[in-house]
Amino acid sequence: MAEARDQMQKKEKKTGGDELPRLTKRKAGQARKTKTKKVKLTKKAEVDVNAPTSSQEEKQVEQIVTARRQRLSEKAATRVESKASSEPEIIGSMKLTEFDSVEYSPDEYTRLLEMYEGTIKDIKEGEIVTGTILGVTKDDVIVDVGFKSEGIIPLSEFPMPINIIVGEKIDVYLEAIEDQNGQLILSKQKADFMRVWDTIQDSHDSGALVAGRLVRRIKGGVVVDIMGVDAFLPGSQIALRQVPDFDALIGTMMDLKIIKLNKNRRNIVVSRRVVLEEERETKKATLLKEIQVGQVREGIVKNVTDFGVFIDLNGVDGLLHITDMSWGRIKHPGEMVSLSDRISVKILDFDEKTSRISLGLKQLTPYPWENIEVKCPIGKKVTGKVVSITDYGAFVELEKGVEGLIHISEMSWTQHIKHPSKIMNVGDKIDAVVLSVDRENEKISLGIKQMEPDPWDTIEKKYPIGKIVSGKVRNLTAFGAFIELEEGIDGLIHISDMSWTKRIQHPSELMKKGDKIEVKILRIDHENRRISLGYKQLKDDPWPEISRKYSVGSECLGTITRVLDRGVTVELDDEVEGFAPTAQLGKTDLVNPGDAFNEGDKIPLQVIEFDRAAHKIVLSVSAYYKNREKTEYEQYLASHPTQTVSMQDAIGEQTGGIKPAEPSEGGHAETPSDSGSQSPSSDEPTT
Repeated sequence: MAEARDQMQKKEKKTGGDELPRLTKRKAGQARKTKTKKVKLTKKAEVDVNAPTSSQEEKQVEQIVTARRQRLSEKAATRVESKASSEPEIIGSMKLTEFDSVEYSPDEYTRLLEMYEGTIKDIKEGEIVTGTILGVTKDDVIVDVGFKSEGIIPLSEFPMPINIIVGEKIDVYLEAIEDQNGQLILSKQKADFMRVWDTIQDSHDSGALVAGRLVRRIKGGVVVDIMGVDAFLPGSQIALRQVPDFDALIGTMMDLKIIKLNKNRRNIVVSRRVVLEEERETKKATLLKEIQVGQVREGIVKNVTDFGVFIDLNGVDGLLHITDMSWGRIKHPGEMVSLSDRISVKILDFDEKTSRISLGLKQLTPYPWENIEVKCPIGKKVTGKVVSITDYGAFVELEKGVEGLIHISEMSWTQHIKHPSKIMNVGDKIDAVVLSVDRENEKISLGIKQMEPDPWDTIEKKYPIGKIVSGKVRNLTAFGAFIELEEGIDGLIHISDMSWTKRIQHPSELMKKGDKIEVKILRIDHENRRISLGYKQLKDDPWPEISRKYSVGSECLGTITRVLDRGVTVELDDEVEGFAPTAQLGKTDLVNPGDAFNEGDKIPLQVIEFDRAAHKIVLSVSAYYKNREKTEYEQYLASHPTQTVSMQDAIGEQTGGIKPAEPSEGGHAETPSDSGSQSPSSDEPTT
């Protein structure tokens, strides 16, 4: 202060006491301009006073001098009153223009200098000082730190601008005494950072936890307020698992650990995940010491999958498999639990090496199959809900965890059910009868057809043997035809019971599906639930009469109905069929009957065998012509020539050339010139 006083006195001597020591660079510039004007005005005034001037100039100089003296008188009066009072006088600011060229006495100058020095604090750059908020603008906060000028702090450095109060004391960091505009450069963030840096450094070194409030979300994470300082919480460090919504955490308080520091860049990185991992490890170690199979513990649903649920048991995860969630049937674990649910589970298994824990939920309720024989005795009528349908039956839930199977064969006494869905749907409530109980394998067989009387118990009374009834052809097979006598009651007509005289190859030769026909009850198999029906039995057996008409040695004329490899079937009179073997067709060299005979050919025959029981008649052409004239036999051979194919014919067919005709019995081959490209007709013998 002594140096400043000497400088001011020296400058006063140079300027004649017309100006004060410079305050700041900005105000110094203004002071120099003001000094120049004042000095010029003062000199001019002095000249004008000593020299004769016009009345207008004299009046102007007098007004200036009077105004200056009046201001100085007012300040002097204020200073006297301030000294008279107990409180010292504080001068907020003074303008250099308030001083005129009047010289002050040494005492007055000393007092003015002391008053000026009392308004300025001794502050240095790089220090934290206390200031007072003077005002708030749209972008800045004006702060007075007791220096020659006020400082301006950007509004963005205040975390909660709405809470700024004019007149409030705050700590600020003095970066520079003045900038290019002569203003103080202040920073609140740096002050907050410097004020708590030692505490933050100690927390980082010791690993202690610090409390932080999540302020706002930024790219890659969240800004956290720690002791009034902004820190960065990366998104990967917020929780043990990925957080889907950071915005939901804004405003919450968390215990954090400082994992990275950089004082020069004022960079602080914190982590919540490290804290949670340490807590989990601590809880895990404690839990693993206490856990035992059979314990019931409370946990939180951490994750839900298709195969089960992961439960957080205070630091250790356990798996609750879907099969251990309910005694009953569930399709997905989400039907019973949701994320963050708090549930009680039972420890089923624990592996100390892998720390795997198997949990159970259904084990907390009684075993539903206990004493199931008492609850569901055989023959009891029960009610349940259809929970599943398969090709072979339907599963019915009788109570939670107890299901029974209704096999498709136990659904109807009479109906032919192709699939259970034809008569029931999932969710239907139905009544059934308990057929069997297997507690060890947890199986119950049910039946719904037992709810009604078995029609087969009285089938013999309703359909006695020998009764002729009417039915509908429901289905045709290779071995017979199924006839529906009534709803669900079918009988079978075997192919052997369709005709007395014809050999039926397929039932479609006599009937077709949907036809209404009459049949006769032949047999009833009560045990296997089968009814044998007869179609030919509607007529009397013609074989006694046939046996007299077609006795052995009798002769007849037959029409070929089928040509087989081993012979031909012929139809006789009265729709009676007989069979002529190949060796009995009168041609010694015949191998395949089809080479000489066709369906519809009429041939003479003699009965050589008759089996009434088997309804079989064996016929012979050779026996017929045995006692006949040779010419008759030759005519028979000529009418049925043997058509054979030689190797040359086979080659000719493949090459498409003209092949000569093979000679028939008693004849010779014709040349192409004789018969052209045509072979001899089978109806006309060759010569």
